[in-house]
Amino acid sequence: MLKPHRLVMIPGPTPVVRSIQDQMGRETIAFGDPDFIEDFKSVVRDLKELWQCSGQAFVLAGSGTLAMEMAIANISKAGDKALVCSNGFFGDRYAEICRRRGLKVDVLSAEWGSSVTPEDVKNKLSESKYDIVTVTHVETSTGVMAPIDEIGKIVQEHGALFVVDGVAASGGAEEYVDPMGIDVLISCSQKAFGVAPGLAILWASKKALEKRRSLGTILDSYMDFEKWLPVMEDPSKYWGTHPINMIWALKESLRIIKEEGIEERYARHARQAVMVDEAIASMGFSILADKDFRAPTLSVYLYPKEANVDDAKFRALVAEEGAYIASCLGDYAGKGFRIGHMGNIDKHILISAVAAIERAAMRVGIKLEPGKALGILQSCFVEESSN
Repeated sequence: MLKPHRLVMIPGPTPVVRSIQDQMGRETIAFGDPDFIEDFKSVVRDLKELWQCSGQAFVLAGSGTLAMEMAIANISKAGDKALVCSNGFFGDRYAEICRRRGLKVDVLSAEWGSSVTPEDVKNKLSESKYDIVTVTHVETSTGVMAPIDEIGKIVQEHGALFVVDGVAASGGAEEYVDPMGIDVLISCSQKAFGVAPGLAILWASKKALEKRRSLGTILDSYMDFEKWLPVMEDPSKYWGTHPINMIWALKESLRIIKEEGIEERYARHARQAVMVDEAIASMGFSILADKDFRAPTLSVYLYPKEANVDDAKFRALVAEEGAYIASCLGDYAGKGFRIGHMGNIDKHILISAVAAIERAAMRVGIKLEPGKALGILQSCFVEESSN
């Protein structure tokens, strides 16, 4: 039997479209080439403009976790107090990062599937003074989106620095640095940007840059804002070798975002998330995230309890049918799966992915009406095209 093309439908990496792949496959040139310098300048400029950051954007070789560490390294010193708002696995990771850097950490946790609320943060900040507050915008382990705009206003009122983990959100869920009171926003290339893994992306407010200057010499060199600032302002300068082809790939990603329009991109992600949720829920799967906090970029679905699904077998069958989906984390491991619906994913990809899940569900004995999920999705797309 001819094996189907397997779609990457995990919460990252996400599918990389041909025009971005082409940039990654270009012949590599010198990082001091004048054409590349102009390309890098345009990337930094677009990141600042699209995310409304009057401070500075940084792009360097690395991962989202590197960006998480970089944020804390540049705005804190040992003994500072941090409030980590955790909605799951990656919120807990931020707490560990802060502790390793010698910060005094309090964790404000929400039950998996729910979110820390602005009221929770306000109450905690009223009890004690914190230097830093971190929030994961979209929690990859739960499919929950935190209300960062409202939380940001509260953090500003209390004088703390506001750090947002946008790894699973940037480019797919609404984020603006200055308007939302964000001091450091961190992300990476392989999620809603639709680029392959390899880039750490970070935005720093003027307040965060001033905080870095006040710290003097810090222990880190590669992650140091002060080392990278001259390079981001003028890429002809050198601190570390640039990932040239990845910068080109990000440039193409930003071109696609600008062509679509960033507000429409946010709206598209929100619309498609509802469509996919409705289609997959029609097969008997339940959605982990509470309705008020569901993310537009990924979802976590739990198996029907009565079906007694073998998780590893089900995901293997979905892959056999043409789509990779991810396992759940924490206490939900083995109880469901995670799927990404972010980046440059179009209706053809979503329809194919839902069809693969439906076929696998039928093969493991889940009782469903064949074609119902696809009919829901198709109807949503037709209605969207008619409006």
